Amino acid sequence: MELADLHIFRSVVQTGGITRAAEKLHRVQSNVTTRVRQLEQDLGVDLFTRDGKRLHLSPAGKVLLDYADRLLDLAGEAREAVHDTRPRGLFRLGSMESTAVTRLPGPLSDFMRRYPEVKLELHTGNTPALATKVLVGELDAAVVAEPVADAPFDKTPLFDEEVVLIAAAGHAPIKSPRDADPPAVLAFERGCAYRLRLEEWFARKNDMPERIIEMSSYHAILACAVAGMGIAVVPRIVLATFPDIRALSVHELPAGLNRVQSVLIRRKGVKSPKISAFLDVLATPPAEEPPPAKPRGRNGHSAAA
Repeated sequence: MELADLHIFRSVVQTGGITRAAEKLHRVQSNVTTRVRQLEQDLGVDLFTRDGKRLHLSPAGKVLLDYADRLLDLAGEAREAVHDTRPRGLFRLGSMESTAVTRLPGPLSDFMRRYPEVKLELHTGNTPALATKVLVGELDAAVVAEPVADAPFDKTPLFDEEVVLIAAAGHAPIKSPRDADPPAVLAFERGCAYRLRLEEWFARKNDMPERIIEMSSYHAILACAVAGMGIAVVPRIVLATFPDIRALSVHELPAGLNRVQSVLIRRKGVKSPKISAFLDVLATPPAEEPPPAKPRGRNGHSAAA
């Protein structure tokens, strides 16, 4: 069993078939098909179940995929460790949208300035989707919200976010779900950590939203909250990006639901100079802006305040 065969096998899984895998690998389809069959013969198992031209991972294939991911990641790590410890090459980073907008612009700018040989790609999504992409090797690391399974990942705590309820300006105090008017929820798709907090808030009171309106961005959620379409849960730091905070009312969530811990995850045991460098940048306090110079009089002395 060779690493090249595992790479071809994983590419077939990731792309969903022989044809797309061949295009990705710049190989002819017959070569990819032959290598997969040779791997199956070598292992003595079927890695795929075939339904016409469609391939589905067999139970044995699912087991091999986990090992293939680990072996290929270790091989990549070994190449980096042997040849160069300086961060370079492609760095595929995932992040929740709220973190990408509020927490990462400064660190990412600093990272790119420090390590110009790194080509950075930033992908946004919810926690389950980002975690899956890290596991299958589509992302090197991702900033996600707890809870995240411990077994498959190494995790580094990053930010402790306060989350709050928002509604239109002038909305009466919201102490329970029954205070929401209208009782509709503005949220991202299922799997969003902040949506989970809001759903749990309803569940604790044996209640449920009348309607969940799914949005694709915080700008849309904030705009619809201003319009009185419903309530939402957002990180408090996101409100700093909203130009007219007076158009919103902000309400506290109960203890246990009002904090979300974000972490950086990567596959268990995987070490990378790029990830280490990124964590170093995140741990560096932002540089303080120098105080503005005081105007000087004609004699060169500072003018009186």
